[in-house]
Amino acid sequence: CDVGKRLALLSKYFTAMDFFRNIDTTLLYWLNSWAGTSRFWDWTILFRAAYLWYIVLGALGLMVAIGLVKFFFRALGFAVQAALSAVVARLVIVEGIRFLYERPRPFAALEGVRKLVENTSSGSFPSGHAALAFAVAPSVAYYYPKTSILFFIAALSIGLGRVAAGVHWPSDIIAGAAVGVVSAWLVRQFLRRIFPSG
Repeated sequence: CDVGKRLALLSKYFTAMDFFRNIDTTLLYWLNSWAGTSRFWDWTILFRAAYLWYIVLGALGLMVAIGLVKFFFRALGFAVQAALSAVVARLVIVEGIRFLYERPRPFAALEGVRKLVENTSSGSFPSGHAALAFAVAPSVAYYYPKTSILFFIAALSIGLGRVAAGVHWPSDIIAGAAVGVVSAWLVRQFLRRIFPSG
């Protein structure tokens, strides 16, 4: 019977969703279990969750400044790529998704989650920090492939820090990373159409 098959498929869907939700919650609790254990761990988590992004921005600015002196057009292209990717990821896609779907943050949804970062009033899905960091990393990779490894490591560290700080679910970080990488790719395709030689 067609209805029976559809109900069986629906049951499998909800079973799979429960499985992924359990993984999400388990990873969240494990990473967040480091919060509140010592000043060192709290500082490490807080640094990665809230401040590492500023070092990434400083490194980007330094790369652009050095590049402008040596290779003006390459550095300009790099700066435009990184800036547009960040804007598309964070202000267009993330905010669009959050407008349609507001997922509560872990500290608001679960008991016992330690929150180490303030000013987190909006929804958690997808992570805006992860989207920004993962939009910048591939943008760097298009122009400076070897250096981009450091930016990908920083992006991953920022994402893990946000989970450990209790303000994001692991799936928020995965979705934010996907948004960032796709945004960088879309911007790259757009810029190649406008400036075919670059």
